[in-house]
Amino acid sequence: MNEPTVEGRKLSRSFGWLALLGTLLVIAGVIGLVYTGVATLTSMLLFGWLLLVGGLVGLLHAIESRGTNYFWLGVVVAALNIAAGVVVIKHPEGTAEALTMFAALLFLTGGVFRLVGSVVVRGPQMGWTLLQGAFGLLLGLLVLFDWPHSSLYVLGCFFSLALLFDGLGLIAFGLGGRRIVSMVSGRLDETAPNSYEPITPPEDEQK
Repeated sequence: MNEPTVEGRKLSRSFGWLALLGTLLVIAGVIGLVYTGVATLTSMLLFGWLLLVGGLVGLLHAIESRGTNYFWLGVVVAALNIAAGVVVIKHPEGTAEALTMFAALLFLTGGVFRLVGSVVVRGPQMGWTLLQGAFGLLLGLLVLFDWPHSSLYVLGCFFSLALLFDGLGLIAFGLGGRRIVSMVSGRLDETAPNSYEPITPPEDEQK
């Protein structure tokens, strides 16, 4: 077996693993959309553990770089990340409520700025910008009027949608990569010389 074929099979296997990972993410995203409350708590716990682990890693890095000008800054940032991670892990529901309120305010301010900006500028994309602004404003109002009950499903819905679209992207990338690798490997096999064909010496050597 020639080396290009072996490398092609390795690449095809790697793209297959990517497609499998994408399938798992899609399944997790669909389950999260069905059980948004569980997805919200799961995303909060993951967020808390990421903050905690990141803070511990930052603290170790700050200790290793002690004596530099940024030592105390690194310690303070790491301590804040650790404290925030502990709070999020211990109180995921309260954290979800606070983040949902923050998301609603972002939607509101973003929608208002888009609406005002599109009316003032009146560019070629005015209609599309108005639609985006109105959608953001409406979404912010819906989340805000249903708060704090909206914190049970908003973040989980966003988290699940992110998993779903990331999974679809990985599936498309993996399948497309496998298709390209198979096409290239097939052409290489067609153009590669047959190792079992006898080698004909030059005419001068035959004489």
